[in-house]
Amino acid sequence: MTASIAIFGSAFNPPSLGHQSVIERLTHFDKVILLPSYSHAWGKQMLDYDARCKLVQAFIEDLEQSNLELSRLEEEIAVGDEAITTFAVFEALEKKYPDANLTFVVGPDNFLNFNKFFKAEEIMQRWQVLACPETVKVRSTQIREQIINNRAISHLTTKKVATMLDKYKWYAS
Repeated sequence: MTASIAIFGSAFNPPSLGHQSVIERLTHFDKVILLPSYSHAWGKQMLDYDARCKLVQAFIEDLEQSNLELSRLEEEIAVGDEAITTFAVFEALEKKYPDANLTFVVGPDNFLNFNKFFKAEEIMQRWQVLACPETVKVRSTQIREQIINNRAISHLTTKKVATMLDKYKWYAS
């Protein structure tokens, strides 16, 4: 039987309840790979990659969904400061999981701009693309703004993520 693998890439800057609302609807996949961006394709400023990976791991622990896995694949395939394309990620994943059905999970904002992705047509031909909007409208930007303004974030993310953000004062300055 062929494994079904969903790949949910995001900055996870930091993980939010919006991310959770997407992930909770992916339980039918054998594996859901959470793939933090190593360097953002459109130059977005992000918290250090290692710190975001630690946050994603804490997020996975909080979600207690058995099919979740953190992947640092983008770091493995990175060349200098060049942006990593979705196409390059999927080619690498196809080598790692040659017999799996791979599905790229995107939010509605990325789906509406999908034609801007490098080799968008080829991605659509070779792999499945699933547009999966958040059912909880919480964005990472809100969490960062709350931290900067010294306000509570426990209602915007999971417990371990909130604890880590408070402990390490990430985004506080």
